[in-house]
Amino acid sequence: MNLKNIIQQPEGRRLEFKEKLPDKADLNKTIIAFANDAGGVLFIGIKDFPREIVGISEDRLLKIEEQISNLIYDNCYPIISPDISIVNYDGKFVIKVQVYRGSNLPYYLKSKGKNKGTYIRVGSSNRLANEDIILEMERLKRNISFDSEAFVEINYPDIDFTNFEKIYKRELASDLNESSLKKLKLIQEVQSKYKATNALLLLSDDELKDKFFPYAKIECARFKGTSTDVFIDQKTLNGNILEQIEFAYEFVLRHINKGAKVEGVYTKHRWEYPVKAIRETIRNAVVHRDYSLSGKDIKIAIYDDMVEITSPGKLLPTIDFNEMEARQSDIRNKVIAPVFKHLGLIDQWGNGLKLIKDELSTYQDIEFKWKETGIQFQVQFIKKDYKSKAYRQDELKTSILHITTKSRLSHDQVTTILKFCKQAATRKSILEIIEYKNHTDNYKKYILPLIENDLLQFTIPDTPKSSKQKYKITEKGLAILGLSNN
Repeated sequence: MNLKNIIQQPEGRRLEFKEKLPDKADLNKTIIAFANDAGGVLFIGIKDFPREIVGISEDRLLKIEEQISNLIYDNCYPIISPDISIVNYDGKFVIKVQVYRGSNLPYYLKSKGKNKGTYIRVGSSNRLANEDIILEMERLKRNISFDSEAFVEINYPDIDFTNFEKIYKRELASDLNESSLKKLKLIQEVQSKYKATNALLLLSDDELKDKFFPYAKIECARFKGTSTDVFIDQKTLNGNILEQIEFAYEFVLRHINKGAKVEGVYTKHRWEYPVKAIRETIRNAVVHRDYSLSGKDIKIAIYDDMVEITSPGKLLPTIDFNEMEARQSDIRNKVIAPVFKHLGLIDQWGNGLKLIKDELSTYQDIEFKWKETGIQFQVQFIKKDYKSKAYRQDELKTSILHITTKSRLSHDQVTTILKFCKQAATRKSILEIIEYKNHTDNYKKYILPLIENDLLQFTIPDTPKSSKQKYKITEKGLAILGLSNN
């Protein structure tokens, strides 16, 4: 273990630093939160601000180690058995408390009881768990999921899931009959009658879905600028969760741009954001959100500088977005996820994060961020070099002014040449289009300034004087044309 590298990391879901032994309540809350979540490590003897190893005096180590063990044993229930060890770093001693994810959930403070003493890890803090979260922990302990529980209020044939049936038949060329529903665990036998599971109700368009799961929806919004002050467009998607994905994706596509990217002699048209990664993120949000958390919906917010997707529920303990290339396939909704896989809408075996990672690698101008904000998980696709539209227009106007004042070119001539060079053109043909003869002086006056200002580029950049040389518009040149057309 390299302690020097570890202390460079920020505190978070699985890591905490303390300069000295915390008081009884703080210590036990941290240990309980780690055990209820993904596990974690507490280091004692490390100062947080500024981060440095201060150590614990050697003569106190065994006493503190015993104190920690006794405090955890006396105050936490069920029993939590961490590994407690001493790390010697250049003569400074640090106590390491390694807590593993527990299997006997939920863990809580004995003195407070389960309902008032259960803590979870949210980012780098410990939060008191509410009733919904405690119930979810108890389901995890029994290896069942909220979506698999029977909805006993009504027999399944009385639920309207017509749209789901149509999608099922379209994708699989097969009818969704009772046998299929049993196989997919969408219905359960309760007292000799088949009842719908919560999953089937979520896949339906029945009014009962709106009554019992009014929060199982996606709120989509396009905002003006980079804040939530002004709406440009807004839509609530509250149909069955299968259709929500496609409608949400269509909303995103309506509000982002598809532009031209010049690569050599070719102009490649592509979206300004990695749309495959966004679509996969929306699918993950719907498939893996925590439907047991009442009153919380999925939110998709589009700003001038980013696309943001927020889903209710903490990240599953076994999933780490820092390891996106690894095939991580744990699932929260044990009925919904297999149904989506059966329909070919997701890969249940952990390829989703890799798909996102792979497409992001082709978008170097987009920064991908993720974080847990309270009891929800948020993903952001951010433009690295974002500048406001007004700022970009001012820059382009300045470029045009610079070219027309420092050269013989008029604004109309610049526009004419740029339009002509959407397709690679020879020097001779460019000069002819603005009615000049093909000789070196005219090249220097009318073409070279556009190259020097990054509005035109060589098709053979390594050999500028090649007899086969042509000239093609750049991305900046395309932006100038766009400004001229406004």
